[in-house]
Amino acid sequence: MTAIAALFGVLIDYFIGEPRRWHPLVGFGHAAIWLEKKYNRSDSARGKWLGLACWSLLVVLPSGALYLLLQELSGLTIFLINCLTVYFVVGLNSLASHGRNVAKKLLLGDTVNARLQLSMMVSRDTNELTDQQIAAGTCESLLENGSDAVFAPIFWFILFGAPGAIFYRFSNTLDAMWGYRSDRYRQFGWAAARIDDLLNWLPARLTVFGYAVSGHFSKAISCSRQQGGLTESPNAGHVMASGAGALEITLGGPATYNGVEHQRPAFGIGPLATAIDIEKSIGLIQRCTVLSLQAILVIAFFL
Repeated sequence: MTAIAALFGVLIDYFIGEPRRWHPLVGFGHAAIWLEKKYNRSDSARGKWLGLACWSLLVVLPSGALYLLLQELSGLTIFLINCLTVYFVVGLNSLASHGRNVAKKLLLGDTVNARLQLSMMVSRDTNELTDQQIAAGTCESLLENGSDAVFAPIFWFILFGAPGAIFYRFSNTLDAMWGYRSDRYRQFGWAAARIDDLLNWLPARLTVFGYAVSGHFSKAISCSRQQGGLTESPNAGHVMASGAGALEITLGGPATYNGVEHQRPAFGIGPLATAIDIEKSIGLIQRCTVLSLQAILVIAFFL
């Protein structure tokens, strides 16, 4: 039933999209902001322990409470909770919507609003980006978040049910909020960043394989092997390199964050990404999602 719940949850997200109001992650985000402002007071090693304590309160407590609640419920109720959990933690529809918003502006020649749409997806500075850089940044965000917002939550749901999916999604959200190397978050966000790296290690490698099967196989695997380890993140580089290789395009290159230019490696092989490749990236993620769910259902059938 876990596999069926995963399928239903993804289908709900695909056809309905995330709720416009009362999304659980919105309330979670407010709680995370409040705790960080209250307890992120130390730039010493003590800050790491405070960050870990706040992380535990926000991640371990709700996922543990959900686990205990499920022990008291019946089969149908558990199934419905599982379906809704997958729906809330998977962002397949949202990814496609954000990507298409950028592509639409680029294809209309509206560079200014394309930059604005991209700024909702990435943390880099977008005000001076060319059309080609906007397209590349959008493809990179889509491919990386295909792992973080689609395949990793499904992976942890299949292993540990709704509590596992909630544990992962809340942890990943805290990494997005606290996991920076800035002076403010270097200590307090250390635990959130390291734990997220650990939770994403295996799902990211499975995503590499999924992108390869869903696109150009040999180029995806080759790019992941040769380029994936060139980033500080142990996971993001492999995912983006394999996705770019699968699509036979080139991503990466310099990017500016908070006014400081960072030199990044090139990912993939082939021509530079264009607006057309945004839709191709969405298609790759969707094909990979279908293949993943098919594999899960087949495995569940024989188990």
